[in-house]
Parts: sequence; C-alpha cells; structure tokens
Amino acid sequence: MGKDLYEKYDEVKEIYNKVKEITGIDIAKISFEGPEEELNKTQNTQLAVLTESLAILEILKKNGIKAEMSAGLSLGEYTALIEDGVFNLEDGVKLVQKRGEIMQKYTPSGNWKMAAIIGLDEKTVEDVCKKVDTGFVVPANYNTIGQIVISGEEEAVIKAGELAKEAGAKKVAILNTAGPFHTSKLSECSAKLKEVLDNTTINCKNSKVVKNIDGKLYNENDNVAEVLANHIMNPVKFTSCLQTMNDNGIDTFVEVGPGKTLSAFVKRMKFDGEINIYSINSCESLENFLSVNN
Repeated sequence: MGKDLYEKYDEVKEIYNKVKEITGIDIAKISFEGPEEELNKTQNTQLAVLTESLAILEILKKNGIKAEMSAGLSLGEYTALIEDGVFNLEDGVKLVQKRGEIMQKYTPSGNWKMAAIIGLDEKTVEDVCKKVDTGFVVPANYNTIGQIVISGEEEAVIKAGELAKEAGAKKVAILNTAGPFHTSKLSECSAKLKEVLDNTTINCKNSKVVKNIDGKLYNENDNVAEVLANHIMNPVKFTSCLQTMNDNGIDTFVEVGPGKTLSAFVKRMKFDGEINIYSINSCESLENFLSVNN
C-alpha cells in the first residue's frame, strides 16, 4: 500500500511522518511490512488507507490539481473532509485513529456477514431483506446502479442472497468482512464516536464534500458531528453521491488510495456524455495521470 510512492516522493514521506507524529503509530512500517494480521486490525487499516490517500492528494496539490467536488465511501469521507478543511490534518487523523479503535472495540460480537448483490435495483434488495425472517439483515452500501451490499447476521445474509437470486440477481458475493457495518447494530460505536466528534474542532461551512448519509453537499448548517456519528450506523448512499457530482457538472473522477473499486462504481453509473475515470495508487498510475492532466 503506497510503498513505491513513499520511496520516490518526499511529499509522501512527509505525510506518513506527520501521521506517525500525530498517532504514535508507524503506519508506513505496518503498511509496507505488515505483518498482515496487524494491518488487518480495523484501527490500522483505516489509518493506512487515510494516509496513502492524503499522501497522493498532496502530490496532486503540488502539481496544481485540486478537486472541484469530492466524496468518499465510508472512511473515504474523512479523507475528503480533511482535504476540504472541515478538519485540519492533525484533528482529522486523530479522529480516524479513534474511529478505528472504537470500531475495533465496540463492534458487537456475533456471526456477521456482508454480501454484494449485483443486478437488482434498490427497492428489490430492500424488499428481499424485509422478507427474511431468520434474523437481522438490511442494505448497508448503495454502491452504484445495480450493486448493493447487505449486512447482518450470517444466516440472514445467506437467506437474503438466496432470495435475491430468485428475484433475478446476476451474482451474490459474500464479502470478507466481520461486522454489521453501516447498520443500527453499530449504535454503541456511533455514540462513542459522537463523544469524540463533540470534542473535535470542526469548520462548518458550505463544503465541496458530498455526504454518504444522503448524497447531498455539506453546508454550513449541517451538524457535522451528528452527521458522522449517524454515518457509521446508516447505509452509505454512494450512488446518490456520484449522481450529485455528475448533476453538478463533474465529468472527471479521480480515485486516490488503494484499489480501483470506486472507479468501477463510476463506470456502472453510465452517465451521459464523456466521462473520464482515473485511479491513482502507484507511481505508474500517478505519473500517467499527471502526463495527461498537467
């Protein structure tokens, strides 16, 4: 995760060093050397993803490239809020560190699963979940058109997957996650996070960041602490986020950080007109992007 960027760019090293100073965690060492079980701890995974994303954004800024509008899926919203100045770097990093620790400690124990349902519309997936009477299962992530993640008790998720296939789903993929994320089961996590947010300096303003919770831009009247506390226990409306961006004239989408998942979500939206999509997670992908856009 970001090792080649770290070795080549001083700006990247600087961000990793700042995060280490702020948190006391050598996130570069964990990201690049592991061990894997250490990186896979929620508090470390979230910090690693945030740090790599902020580091890439730093290089883009040095090259005169800044987002006109931004969004992130779940954790990624914090990257966007830090970049937009709603949180300063130190407070934002501390907040993500605490969020990871809270989720590691207070996510309820149990046999939880999440599954991606491909090829059904939102209402059909919602109806499928309501039909399950063997336990708790609800939609958790509205990722893009025709892709919705459900979350809940393992037996209920498996049953919902079967019903989804009967309803015409093209595919049901069980995800490698172990918590009922973005559901009401994280109410204790939400309450603990709200305590942290209430003691964090927040710059409330008309922002260029689109909220996961409703797909609308943050504005100066939003209670950001309340929004983010609720965000952890409510579905991610990423489809709505992408639609809002496109409705506001965004035709170039740049994904920063590990993977290309969000880029694939943009492609599935099938927006009208020419849409440019880039994912930056390595020296090669960064330099390719800069050669076209700088």
